[in-house]
Amino acid sequence: MFACLPGFDDHRLLTVGEGTIKQLFLTITLSAAMSVTAQAQQPDPGVMVMAHGGSAEWTEGVLSAVEPLRDDYNIEVAFGMANASSLQESAATLEARGADEIAVVRLFVSGDSWYERTRQILGLVGGAPMRPAEPHHDEADHGMGHSMALWRIDTGASYALSTEGLANAPEMTEVLTDRARTLSEDPGNEDVLILAHGPAENEENARWLAALEKHADVIRATLPFNEILVETLREDWPETRKIAEQRIREFVKSANTAGRNVIVIPFRVYGFGPYADVLEGLDYVADGQGLVPHPGVTEWIERQIELLLEGPFLRP
Repeated sequence: MFACLPGFDDHRLLTVGEGTIKQLFLTITLSAAMSVTAQAQQPDPGVMVMAHGGSAEWTEGVLSAVEPLRDDYNIEVAFGMANASSLQESAATLEARGADEIAVVRLFVSGDSWYERTRQILGLVGGAPMRPAEPHHDEADHGMGHSMALWRIDTGASYALSTEGLANAPEMTEVLTDRARTLSEDPGNEDVLILAHGPAENEENARWLAALEKHADVIRATLPFNEILVETLREDWPETRKIAEQRIREFVKSANTAGRNVIVIPFRVYGFGPYADVLEGLDYVADGQGLVPHPGVTEWIERQIELLLEGPFLRP
């Protein structure tokens, strides 16, 4: 209600009051609409999944683990051993879609693998040179995952990196259990060998074995196998590899002599690696499958994404 002032017509004042109210209502409505529009236009954060890479089959295996997540996340895969070229390509693609925050899920057996190198390439710490004007000759094969290009990428995004490796992922217990159960016919008369790549340093190798033992303990409590052994081949280091091969072959040979079957399960992202050569001439059962394909790997990737999206994100 408006008071009538001397010299003013009541009807005219009421009309002005209504117009003021209408204008205020329109202003509030427009502001609310603009707020909703701004929220709708807020870009989704990006997700970059890093994976080693390899053959076409290796690549397809990893992509199959990522594919179920594409409807829910703005996601790209960067193949390579922390290769600046593929990281640059994936980051540029995500940023072109509007992402200014990128969650980096590192799909490696060990959380230590390429961690510092990745931080250097993303510019989160020093140590990587500026991007060269011309690509290095070793960058052409990055699709196979073996280029070692090292330089700081051009990016305006901020980043959060996963630190948990697959060896420490609880989801991998289900993967290994499913592999063992599928291959088993008579658990009481079977031994299981869980075999991983392994690192160079003894201390780190001990951490790998301890992580794998946790998975093996669950299988021991679930399925009544005669024995379960976890081993790392240390396959890129000839001296330690030779010793590991002797232990591995002796385990399988001993089971063969006792009349037991041996189930070999590779703890690798994909495939059977060099294990057929290592076990040549011995009797064992294997399906050649690594950790992918299996929905447990997809579940692990999504869990890492959700953890990373809680932040913080660091800007180079």
